Amino acid sequence: MLNLLKHWVSQPKGSVVSWHGADPVDTASNYYSLVSEGFLKNVFVYRAISLISNSIASIPMSVRNSDSSKNEYLSRLINRPNSYQGHSAFMTYVINYLLLAGNVFVHFNGKELHCLRPDRVKILPNREKTDVAEYEYAVDAVKIKLKRENIVHLKLFNPLDDWYGFAPIKAAIRATEQYNEMSKHNLSILKNGGRPSGCLMVKGAKNLTDEQKIQLRDQLRNAYSGTSNAGKMMVLEGDFEWKEMGLSPKDMDFITARNSTAREIVQAFGVPPILVGIRGDSSFSNYKEARLHFWEDTILPLAEFIRIELTHWINCRFIQSAEIIFNLDAIPALASKREILWDRISSAKFLTDDEKRALLGFSINKTKD
Repeated sequence: MLNLLKHWVSQPKGSVVSWHGADPVDTASNYYSLVSEGFLKNVFVYRAISLISNSIASIPMSVRNSDSSKNEYLSRLINRPNSYQGHSAFMTYVINYLLLAGNVFVHFNGKELHCLRPDRVKILPNREKTDVAEYEYAVDAVKIKLKRENIVHLKLFNPLDDWYGFAPIKAAIRATEQYNEMSKHNLSILKNGGRPSGCLMVKGAKNLTDEQKIQLRDQLRNAYSGTSNAGKMMVLEGDFEWKEMGLSPKDMDFITARNSTAREIVQAFGVPPILVGIRGDSSFSNYKEARLHFWEDTILPLAEFIRIELTHWINCRFIQSAEIIFNLDAIPALASKREILWDRISSAKFLTDDEKRALLGFSINKTKD
């Protein structure tokens, strides 16, 4: 970094140093594999992302002008972004795409806001590779160029990419694969009657031919494998002995291992395990405490990030001083902390009534002289 700054200082006046460097890398295929193997096939990934998106989407939003008056047009745009989505549905799309891809591309067509699928959007940098020139939206063989000022690009920090954000689901990919494999293993055992595989041994010197081995194996599979045949007594003719080759499901203790892996998955998204039904977690004394921690450490910081980025885009696109405001008083999970604040302010004897009202966000009573 120091060498780069020295190089910039030594450049002639008016020259530009590229901070981005290489061209953006297409992430469409990577996005598809993450979504198909994670979100669509893993219950804890789905639940964690849904919990975050639904929580942020439930926060009421409005747009205020610099004089604290309500901006009616922008408030309507935020609360009804397009003809088929309200505020809650639209924000759900935004958060889901942000957690699955690390990027969100919101397009303004002059009247409505639409959340585009991130794997269909490509960043086109300028010739110097210093900034974004425009965006390209591709569906099948159709490609559409989109102006930069009409796109809101939200991206999470990515230490290895200057153009695209880092998807939180990538941090949980190993735990997700492990959990999926455990599920497949248990399902396979269940299909085989709830028992590990074993071997059929022929006593004595008699050897079976290959054809006899195949026939005997098929007969055993048809008669005793599968959930409908679980618990049936095996009857063998001749000098045969059945011997199990693995540990029982109880001995292998998959429940503990799966809970540990599931805990890793939800922690990558900042969700306390108790909120998604994972038992045995003692980090919080009760559900209420975990829910408060979830809102303070995960929901509010992510919601604030989105609020600031959307506010910046509004001011640049519409050339006016306005700000998106959250109504945090409408959040039930924060009610306990709000009550503590209200009690503390109301009991402060060194504050006037007008000062207390101002601290609590109410208007000050104006009396005529």
